[in-house]
Amino acid sequence: MKKENVFLGLIIVSIVLLLTAIVLIFTGNVPASGPLIFSFFVFLGIGFRGFQKLKGYTYTTMIFAGVTAAMYYPEYLIEYNGYSYSNLITPLIQIIMFGMGTSMSVRDFVGVAKMPKGVFIGLFSQVTIMPLLGFIIASFSGFPPEIAAGIILIGCSPSGLASNVMSYLANANLALSITITAVATLLAPFTTPLLMKLLAGTFIEINVWDMMWSIVKMVIFPIGGGLIFNRFLSGKAKWLDDAMPLVSMIGIGIIITIITAAGRDSLLDIGGLLIVLVLIHNLMGYNLGYWVSKIFGLGERDCRTIALEVGMQNGGLASGLAKEMGKIATVGLAAAVFGPLMNITGSVLASYWHRKPPVD
Repeated sequence: MKKENVFLGLIIVSIVLLLTAIVLIFTGNVPASGPLIFSFFVFLGIGFRGFQKLKGYTYTTMIFAGVTAAMYYPEYLIEYNGYSYSNLITPLIQIIMFGMGTSMSVRDFVGVAKMPKGVFIGLFSQVTIMPLLGFIIASFSGFPPEIAAGIILIGCSPSGLASNVMSYLANANLALSITITAVATLLAPFTTPLLMKLLAGTFIEINVWDMMWSIVKMVIFPIGGGLIFNRFLSGKAKWLDDAMPLVSMIGIGIIITIITAAGRDSLLDIGGLLIVLVLIHNLMGYNLGYWVSKIFGLGERDCRTIALEVGMQNGGLASGLAKEMGKIATVGLAAAVFGPLMNITGSVLASYWHRKPPVD
């Protein structure tokens, strides 16, 4: 009980810090509010660790702490002595994808034969719903072409490991989720560049072959290495097995922070509207993924799975592609916003479904 009181005390302190920051903002002392807002997210995240129902939000609050630092002090998070921190994005993506590979095996692809209908509907929904939603939203956003193209890019990306975690929490079909994620990721070198050329080609120039190669070196090679590691060394290097999920989470947080710092000026201009549009994109993905699955006669657990697979995209890959295109501060913005929002909405949806056992 004493330990729980400590965590509750940290949450109370965080609320006091936030209220103080709001007062400073309304009195015109915006720069002084930065450290307080940063501390608010840090203390709130640590405080969440003391409560079982809230601890899942710690990661998201820490990302918001990084985003706050990037918005208030971008000069420290863009480069150091001439070295651009954006150069870290590609190797971080490769480490994350290697970690994804270590958690996969050939068994994950056997699901294609065991659940062909669910896998096909899931993959079909992924390559149609989010890309088309992204194109429609980008077309009506009024954003500069490169920022609008970033909305399409996040829609054309495959799902990531976050959807597997949420499927587990939502009492969905975890095996189907893992299979769809694995197959969609391996198809990404073909689907993502072709969809981008078709849908985002009117906004910016898309080099299909360059994007294919970028995905191969950021995704296929590292995942292949992870699969080999899992086949021959899994369990023999337990420290690495335990460390990879944490390393992946830290890597994604660093990527989002770097992109936010690089695109700070654009975010100050259109940040509010971008957040709203990205949230609509995300929520529509859940809804359409769920109801398309219902229409095709899938069971409740499979519908939940596909909803999460469609609505939750691989923002890290989208960020890496924006970096490879040399447009991290513009094309990469939507991915930086989508990641934290996706974690929040996915957690809320998974918690809601967790309390409602699926009935087919």
